[in-house]
Amino acid sequence: MQVSKVKLYDADQNVLNAFLDTGVEFVIGIGNENVSAMVDPATAQAWVKNHVQPYLSSTGTQITCITVGNEVFKGNDAALKGNLLPAIKSIYGALAALGLQRQVNVTTAHSLDIMGSSYPPSAGTFRADVVPYIAPLIDFLSMVRSPFLVNCYPYFAYKNDPNSVPLEYVLFQPNDGGTDTTTGLHYDNMLYAQVDSVYAAIQALGHTDVDVKISETGWPSKGDLDEAGATPQYAKIYMGNLLRRIEMKQGTPLRPVVPIDVYVSALFNENLKPGPASERNYGLFNPNGTPVYDVGLRGYLPPIDKSDGTRTVRIFSLQSSCSHILQIC
Repeated sequence: MQVSKVKLYDADQNVLNAFLDTGVEFVIGIGNENVSAMVDPATAQAWVKNHVQPYLSSTGTQITCITVGNEVFKGNDAALKGNLLPAIKSIYGALAALGLQRQVNVTTAHSLDIMGSSYPPSAGTFRADVVPYIAPLIDFLSMVRSPFLVNCYPYFAYKNDPNSVPLEYVLFQPNDGGTDTTTGLHYDNMLYAQVDSVYAAIQALGHTDVDVKISETGWPSKGDLDEAGATPQYAKIYMGNLLRRIEMKQGTPLRPVVPIDVYVSALFNENLKPGPASERNYGLFNPNGTPVYDVGLRGYLPPIDKSDGTRTVRIFSLQSSCSHILQIC
């Protein structure tokens, strides 16, 4: 298996240059701290000209999507929430002015915290307080044919209640699963149930024409004493079973003919990231390039050019999706 798509927090030129002529496609990001500035069309156009257009026209780097903000509705910044859609529209307008709107999608990534209800999947709804923001956003995504991105971590559900959440259900291992009595659809893993609950929430707002893609998922290989399940063994099982499902071009029970589209977080462990120990240990590789555990995934890694073996670029996540994205070698 080989890395063919990479998702970044930002639009770091060092990272983009490191992957020149590799065939790797990129999702680049605009951080929450810069979202409000992008409401101004001139600022948005300057950003696209500086961070997108040069790579599409001359370097061979493939940028396919821009995420404006990340998990904006998880916080309490009302101004940021209000500026999100105008900023997305402004970036889209800048792309359109340059004739790039068909090459590059524009969207944003959400936490599952936006869900008011997610069980059973058919009862999925968004939180009432985010609907005034989410509804027009989905209308826009539908109009420009951009995906709805969501960060899904079954690990969080297991960590929060390991006595009630079956480990096999979150690790894609054999289990009895559960049936949604409304739809009759059977679920044998939590990730697919989470995705279908988002589809249901989008449908409740009047749309069946917006694709849901998993912009982050993963499992930590290490955690604090109170972080149940954060072990290399479980991380390898989760990632290995997920990659096998991807290789099978498997869809969710609600969308069985649409192969799941997944970004795995993360390519590298992030030893400087604050928070609990698990937050620093989602990577498939250590900062020096050695594997944390082996799931048979290989791809291009930027060269090591520091004496201490650390890399000059920090990758957020790699993508494995359906057959033309996940390359089996």
